[in-house]
Amino acid sequence: MDVAKVKSQMHSLAIGQAMGKAAEDYKKELLAAQAAAAAGPSYAHVDMDDLLDDPELEQLHAERLAQMQREAEKRSKMQQKGHGAYEEVAEGDFLAVVTQSERVVCHFFHHEFERCRIMDKHLGALARKHFDTRFIKLSAPDAPFFVDKLQVKVLPCVVVFLHGVAVDRIVGFDSLGAADDFPTSQVEKKLLKAGAVLPPPQRKEEDSDDEEAQQRARSMRVGMAQLQRKQRSTSDEDSDFD
Repeated sequence: MDVAKVKSQMHSLAIGQAMGKAAEDYKKELLAAQAAAAAGPSYAHVDMDDLLDDPELEQLHAERLAQMQREAEKRSKMQQKGHGAYEEVAEGDFLAVVTQSERVVCHFFHHEFERCRIMDKHLGALARKHFDTRFIKLSAPDAPFFVDKLQVKVLPCVVVFLHGVAVDRIVGFDSLGAADDFPTSQVEKKLLKAGAVLPPPQRKEEDSDDEEAQQRARSMRVGMAQLQRKQRSTSDEDSDFD
Protein backbone atom coordinates (compact mmCIF):
# COMPACT_ATOMS: atom_id res chain seq x y z
CA MET A 1 0.00 0.00 0.00
CA ASP A 2 1.18 3.43 -0.94
CA VAL A 3 0.72 5.35 2.32
CA ALA A 4 1.55 8.72 0.77
CA LYS A 5 -1.04 8.21 -1.94
CA VAL A 6 -3.72 7.27 0.58
CA LYS A 7 -2.97 10.36 2.66
CA SER A 8 -3.17 12.51 -0.44
CA GLN A 9 -6.56 11.03 -1.34
CA MET A 10 -7.88 11.54 2.21
CA HIS A 11 -6.65 15.13 2.19
CA SER A 12 -8.34 15.84 -1.13
CA LEU A 13 -11.55 14.30 0.15
CA ALA A 14 -11.52 16.49 3.26
CA ILE A 15 -10.91 19.58 1.16
CA GLY A 16 -13.76 18.63 -1.15
CA GLN A 17 -16.17 18.14 1.75
CA ALA A 18 -15.13 21.48 3.27
CA MET A 19 -15.62 23.29 -0.02
CA GLY A 20 -19.04 21.69 -0.45
CA LYS A 21 -20.07 22.71 3.05
CA ALA A 22 -18.83 26.26 2.42
CA ALA A 23 -20.79 26.45 -0.84
CA GLU A 24 -23.91 25.19 0.89
CA ASP A 25 -23.53 27.78 3.70
CA TYR A 26 -22.96 30.55 1.18
CA LYS A 27 -26.11 29.56 -0.71
CA LYS A 28 -28.12 29.65 2.53
CA GLU A 29 -26.76 33.08 3.42
CA LEU A 30 -27.49 34.38 -0.08
CA LEU A 31 -31.09 33.14 0.06
CA ALA A 32 -31.55 34.64 3.52
CA ALA A 33 -30.21 38.02 2.33
CA GLN A 34 -32.55 37.97 -0.66
CA ALA A 35 -35.52 37.15 1.57
CA ALA A 36 -34.61 39.97 3.99
CA ALA A 37 -34.30 42.44 1.12
CA ALA A 38 -37.71 41.42 -0.23
CA ALA A 39 -39.28 41.79 3.23
CA GLY A 40 -38.00 45.38 3.59
CA PRO A 41 -35.78 47.03 6.20
CA SER A 42 -35.86 45.81 9.77
CA TYR A 43 -35.65 48.16 12.72
CA ALA A 44 -34.34 47.70 16.17
CA HIS A 45 -36.80 47.78 19.03
CA VAL A 46 -37.24 51.33 20.33
CA ASP A 47 -38.63 52.15 23.73
CA MET A 48 -40.84 55.26 23.47
CA ASP A 49 -39.83 56.24 26.98
CA ASP A 50 -36.30 56.72 25.67
CA LEU A 51 -37.57 59.07 22.98
CA LEU A 52 -39.65 61.04 25.46
CA ASP A 53 -36.55 61.50 27.59
CA ASP A 54 -34.76 63.24 24.73
CA PRO A 55 -33.61 66.75 25.82
CA GLU A 56 -34.81 68.46 22.64
CA LEU A 57 -38.29 66.97 22.95
CA GLU A 58 -38.41 67.96 26.60
CA GLN A 59 -37.46 71.53 25.65
CA LEU A 60 -40.18 71.69 23.00
CA HIS A 61 -42.70 70.40 25.53
CA ALA A 62 -41.59 72.93 28.14
CA GLU A 63 -41.80 75.80 25.64
CA ARG A 64 -45.30 74.78 24.62
CA LEU A 65 -46.43 74.59 28.24
CA ALA A 66 -44.94 78.02 28.95
CA GLN A 67 -46.72 79.49 25.92
CA MET A 68 -50.04 77.99 27.00
CA GLN A 69 -49.54 79.37 30.51
CA ARG A 70 -48.81 82.86 29.18
CA GLU A 71 -51.92 82.75 27.01
CA ALA A 72 -54.05 81.56 29.94
CA GLU A 73 -52.73 84.32 32.18
CA LYS A 74 -53.34 86.95 29.49
CA ARG A 75 -56.89 85.71 28.93
CA SER A 76 -57.56 85.68 32.67
CA LYS A 77 -56.41 89.30 33.02
CA MET A 78 -58.52 90.38 30.05
CA GLN A 79 -61.53 88.55 31.43
CA GLN A 80 -61.11 90.40 34.73
CA LYS A 81 -61.31 93.64 32.74
CA GLY A 82 -64.61 92.54 31.22
CA HIS A 83 -63.53 91.04 27.92
CA GLY A 84 -65.91 88.43 26.56
CA ALA A 85 -68.96 90.25 27.97
CA TYR A 86 -71.08 93.25 26.98
CA GLU A 87 -71.52 95.46 30.02
CA GLU A 88 -72.88 98.86 30.90
CA VAL A 89 -70.42 101.19 32.61
CA ALA A 90 -70.96 104.37 34.58
CA GLU A 91 -69.68 107.74 33.43
CA GLY A 92 -67.15 107.79 36.27
CA ASP A 93 -65.62 104.49 35.09
CA PHE A 94 -65.72 105.23 31.38
CA LEU A 95 -62.30 106.81 30.97
CA ALA A 96 -60.50 104.09 32.92
CA VAL A 97 -62.26 101.32 30.96
CA VAL A 98 -61.48 102.88 27.58
CA THR A 99 -57.79 103.31 28.38
CA GLN A 100 -57.25 99.86 29.94
CA SER A 101 -57.79 97.86 26.75
CA GLU A 102 -56.21 98.18 23.33
CA ARG A 103 -59.53 97.95 21.48
CA VAL A 104 -62.83 99.19 22.93
CA VAL A 105 -66.26 99.45 21.33
CA CYS A 106 -68.65 101.72 23.22
CA HIS A 107 -72.35 102.01 22.49
CA PHE A 108 -73.89 105.31 23.56
CA PHE A 109 -77.52 104.38 24.11
CA HIS A 110 -80.86 105.36 25.57
CA HIS A 111 -82.85 102.87 27.62
CA GLU A 112 -86.13 103.76 25.87
CA PHE A 113 -84.90 103.62 22.28
CA GLU A 114 -85.84 100.44 20.42
CA ARG A 115 -82.98 100.77 17.97
CA CYS A 116 -80.53 100.90 20.87
CA ARG A 117 -81.90 97.56 22.07
CA ILE A 118 -81.38 96.15 18.57
CA MET A 119 -77.78 97.34 18.63
CA ASP A 120 -77.36 95.79 22.09
CA LYS A 121 -78.30 92.40 20.67
CA HIS A 122 -75.66 92.58 17.93
CA LEU A 123 -72.90 93.93 20.15
CA GLY A 124 -73.60 91.28 22.80
CA ALA A 125 -73.07 88.56 20.19
CA LEU A 126 -69.88 90.18 18.93
CA ALA A 127 -68.51 90.57 22.48
CA ARG A 128 -68.66 86.81 22.95
CA LYS A 129 -67.06 86.20 19.56
CA HIS A 130 -64.25 88.79 19.73
CA PHE A 131 -62.66 88.28 23.12
CA ASP A 132 -59.70 90.56 22.34
CA THR A 133 -62.02 93.59 22.12
CA ARG A 134 -63.78 95.17 25.09
CA PHE A 135 -67.47 95.88 24.42
CA ILE A 136 -69.27 98.33 26.67
CA LYS A 137 -72.28 100.63 26.62
CA LEU A 138 -72.80 104.01 28.25
CA SER A 139 -76.16 105.63 28.93
CA ALA A 140 -76.07 108.87 26.96
CA PRO A 141 -78.47 110.79 29.28
CA ASP A 142 -76.28 109.80 32.25
CA ALA A 143 -72.98 110.80 30.64
CA PRO A 144 -73.39 114.39 29.42
CA PHE A 145 -69.70 115.19 29.70
CA PHE A 146 -68.53 112.48 27.28
CA VAL A 147 -71.56 112.93 25.03
CA ASP A 148 -70.51 116.55 24.60
CA LYS A 149 -66.78 115.84 24.22
CA LEU A 150 -67.37 113.12 21.64
CA GLN A 151 -70.16 115.04 19.94
CA VAL A 152 -72.67 112.22 20.17
CA LYS A 153 -75.84 113.60 18.59
CA VAL A 154 -77.71 110.62 17.14
CA LEU A 155 -78.50 107.35 18.93
CA PRO A 156 -77.58 104.60 18.73
CA CYS A 157 -73.97 105.70 18.35
CA VAL A 158 -71.15 103.16 18.49
CA VAL A 159 -67.70 104.68 19.00
CA VAL A 160 -64.48 102.76 18.36
CA PHE A 161 -61.48 103.43 20.60
CA LEU A 162 -57.96 102.25 19.82
CA HIS A 163 -55.41 102.77 22.59
CA GLY A 164 -57.81 105.21 24.26
CA VAL A 165 -58.35 107.34 21.14
CA ALA A 166 -61.71 107.58 19.34
CA VAL A 167 -60.99 106.62 15.72
CA ASP A 168 -64.33 105.74 14.14
CA ARG A 169 -68.07 105.41 14.82
CA ILE A 170 -71.35 103.92 13.59
CA VAL A 171 -74.17 106.45 13.77
CA GLY A 172 -77.74 105.18 13.55
CA PHE A 173 -78.56 102.44 11.05
CA ASP A 174 -77.95 104.33 7.82
CA SER A 175 -74.58 102.64 7.15
CA LEU A 176 -76.06 99.26 8.09
CA GLY A 177 -78.78 99.23 5.45
CA ALA A 178 -81.16 101.78 6.98
CA ALA A 179 -83.36 98.95 8.27
CA ASP A 180 -83.89 97.26 11.63
CA ASP A 181 -83.34 93.68 10.47
CA PHE A 182 -79.69 93.86 9.41
CA PRO A 183 -77.46 90.90 10.30
CA THR A 184 -74.79 91.01 13.00
CA SER A 185 -72.20 90.52 10.27
CA GLN A 186 -72.94 94.05 9.01
CA VAL A 187 -71.83 95.53 12.32
CA GLU A 188 -68.87 93.16 12.41
CA LYS A 189 -67.70 94.33 8.98
CA LYS A 190 -67.82 97.96 10.10
CA LEU A 191 -65.85 97.18 13.25
CA LEU A 192 -63.37 95.09 11.30
CA LYS A 193 -62.76 97.93 8.84
CA ALA A 194 -62.19 100.31 11.75
CA GLY A 195 -59.71 97.93 13.38
CA ALA A 196 -61.98 97.49 16.40
CA VAL A 197 -61.98 93.69 16.08
CA LEU A 198 -59.35 91.31 14.83
CA PRO A 199 -59.81 89.68 11.42
CA PRO A 200 -61.05 86.11 11.16
CA PRO A 201 -58.51 83.68 12.60
CA GLN A 202 -57.72 81.81 9.36
CA ARG A 203 -54.24 83.32 9.19
CA LYS A 204 -53.58 82.58 12.84
CA GLU A 205 -54.71 78.99 12.43
CA GLU A 206 -52.48 78.54 9.38
CA ASP A 207 -49.51 79.99 11.26
CA SER A 208 -50.31 77.76 14.21
CA ASP A 209 -50.58 74.73 11.90
CA ASP A 210 -47.22 75.64 10.33
CA GLU A 211 -45.63 75.95 13.76
CA GLU A 212 -47.11 72.64 14.93
CA ALA A 213 -45.96 70.98 11.71
CA GLN A 214 -42.46 72.31 12.27
CA GLN A 215 -42.50 71.01 15.83
CA ARG A 216 -43.69 67.60 14.65
CA ALA A 217 -40.93 67.57 12.02
CA ARG A 218 -38.32 68.46 14.64
CA SER A 219 -39.68 65.77 16.94
CA MET A 220 -39.58 63.25 14.10
CA ARG A 221 -35.98 64.15 13.29
CA VAL A 222 -35.02 63.72 16.92
CA GLY A 223 -36.82 60.39 17.04
CA MET A 224 -35.15 59.16 13.87
CA ALA A 225 -31.74 60.22 15.17
CA GLN A 226 -32.40 58.31 18.37
CA LEU A 227 -33.50 55.29 16.36
CA GLN A 228 -30.42 55.43 14.15
CA ARG A 229 -28.18 55.62 17.22
CA LYS A 230 -29.84 52.53 18.61
CA GLN A 231 -29.48 50.70 15.29
CA ARG A 232 -25.80 51.59 15.05
CA SER A 233 -25.28 50.42 18.60
CA THR A 234 -27.00 47.11 17.87
CA SER A 235 -25.05 46.70 14.63
CA ASP A 236 -21.76 47.35 16.42
CA GLU A 237 -22.61 44.76 19.05
CA ASP A 238 -23.44 42.17 16.38
CA SER A 239 -20.14 42.84 14.61
CA ASP A 240 -17.90 42.30 17.65
CA PHE A 241 -15.57 39.29 17.64
CA ASP A 242 -14.84 37.35 20.77
